[in-house]
Amino acid sequence: MSDAIEALLEENRRFPPPAAFAASARVSSPALYTEADEDFRGFWQRHALREISWFREPTEVLDDSNPPFYKWFADGELNISYNCLDRHVEAGGGDKVALHWLGEPGEERRITYAELLAEVCRCANALRDLGVRRGDRVAIYMGMVPELPIAMLACARLGAAHSVVFGGFAASALADRIQDAACTVLVTCDGAWRRGQVIPLKEMCDGAVDLCPTIKHVLVVRRTENDVPWTPGRDVWWHETVASAPADCAPERMNAEDVLFLLYTSGTTAKPKGICHTTAGYLLGAMMTHRWVFDIRPDDVYWCAADCGWVTGHTYIVYGPLANHTTGVMYEGTPEYPSWSRHWEIVERYGVTVYYTAPTAIRAFVKAGDQHLEGRNLSSLRLLGTVGEPINPEAWMWYHERIGGGRCPIVDTWWQTETGSIMISPLPGLTTTKPGSATHPMPGVAAAIVDEQGVEVARGGGGYLVLKQPWPSMLRTLWGDDDRFVQTYWNRFGRDVYFTGDGAKTDDDGNFWLLGRVDDVINVAGHRISTTEIESSLVGHAAVAEAAAIGAHDPIKGEQICVFVITKDGVEQGDELRAELLQHVATQIGRFARPGMLLFTSDLPKTRSGKIMRRLLKDVAEGRELGDATTLRDSTVVQTIKDQADRQLGHR
Repeated sequence: MSDAIEALLEENRRFPPPAAFAASARVSSPALYTEADEDFRGFWQRHALREISWFREPTEVLDDSNPPFYKWFADGELNISYNCLDRHVEAGGGDKVALHWLGEPGEERRITYAELLAEVCRCANALRDLGVRRGDRVAIYMGMVPELPIAMLACARLGAAHSVVFGGFAASALADRIQDAACTVLVTCDGAWRRGQVIPLKEMCDGAVDLCPTIKHVLVVRRTENDVPWTPGRDVWWHETVASAPADCAPERMNAEDVLFLLYTSGTTAKPKGICHTTAGYLLGAMMTHRWVFDIRPDDVYWCAADCGWVTGHTYIVYGPLANHTTGVMYEGTPEYPSWSRHWEIVERYGVTVYYTAPTAIRAFVKAGDQHLEGRNLSSLRLLGTVGEPINPEAWMWYHERIGGGRCPIVDTWWQTETGSIMISPLPGLTTTKPGSATHPMPGVAAAIVDEQGVEVARGGGGYLVLKQPWPSMLRTLWGDDDRFVQTYWNRFGRDVYFTGDGAKTDDDGNFWLLGRVDDVINVAGHRISTTEIESSLVGHAAVAEAAAIGAHDPIKGEQICVFVITKDGVEQGDELRAELLQHVATQIGRFARPGMLLFTSDLPKTRSGKIMRRLLKDVAEGRELGDATTLRDSTVVQTIKDQADRQLGHR
């Protein structure tokens, strides 16, 4: 068996930066890379001293004496809330819009930096009155309303670590995260709007809090005005406590390595992993990557269409954009409600210049059809971005042509909750892009691809993606579990090499191509094939909107490839198209990659962050009972797929 993942598909379309874009870009010279390569410690130190407002400037840069427990700027003191708000207001920038917010039913709010600072101070004072002190943990479980980033920044102002839990998680998942962090206060809403329905957040909170004795108070935003259960003395209304609190609150002087937030991500065991990020290094990574990757200018209207419940929202809705004094957009609802034109209405309404979304959303837009773009003026856009998973080249091309009008560079970004900020991405004024490739590591990031033995794979090969030197925004540990931190990320290739858990390849030009989680690599008769390449091949067919590939047990080959295909609207499904698609994969990749099973389906089992849950598809393909589906966005989807598979494959 090969020690590396095979690199199969080739993509030769190239898109250099438009000349006019490059002429005024923040980064248009490779000198930034050269500076970082020559002295990465000095590189980060110079940017930290220049870009961050310190109460006490650090004299230390990187403490690497005890890997993997690295420390950055450890003797420095700052407050991230001050960096996001006060310094801009003090410099005369208080009247600039910080956030344009649009509610799903259509309400709008326009919040300036001065107004946001006042609201954050009021919230911080209210939390202090509820007993929150420096070093405490506060859980936040809300929809996408302005009070969510306000609560995050208020915690940072007080020196309390926030733990944001996505508002779609069930009560049991919320309870697990509260218990692990021993949170003392929970901030939530009475409900949240989602696809025209009210999600009863407060009721779910009550179910969680019953299991969490550390919670002393629940602070509730009145959003949907639905009736909610109430526990006097524990539950308090935001509009009664925050609104009446003083609009002035001095920021705590925090050490650079003090914990800023915890963000829980799923683990291979039932216990979620509490990713722990600290203050100064995280802020530096958020600021610089936001500025470089998105080419941020003072007049930009920037929209990251993620949720603050995920790390993308932390870094590229809240901390990075606000620290850079950027005008941002927040939308409460989902892309398809009330219609698939919603996002393009928002782009037109606010004159969005930079738009950042997930490949899952892009493929959904492709499936919905171009008619939803009709009559929409997207000419304000100048830069597009993708995040969350590898993007198929044909979805990239649709995004480039239909949304960007062929004129907007696309930054295809790779990073993780654990990395805190973007690690691999084009710089839009400098990098020649290829559809589907994240291109090159960021300045100061030492990414490499290695085989099973940790030996770097030659250019053009595939293997395991690792990071070979520390970076400022890196996770520091897992909350309360240093041993698990080491075993999960720093054990496979040594305590000074971070294992990402992702497969990747390079092409002959040195561009990086992400191949998905290494758990999603399929071994067919000795060929180790990435699910991403199979899915990219299928989406390259004119009839296909989205596809998912998994490996299912085969007594002869070890595994056979099974694919689940969503066709574009109006496409006739059947045996003829099935045969055509199977041959399409065989022609593009090789006969050994021809799927053994292809099932047409109307949807795929996706988590609430939009990622495909392939283990459930594996259960379907192998005819097993379905595993836990509680984290799915729609738990009925997988049963529908199973019923289809039972009819086609004869599973009973």
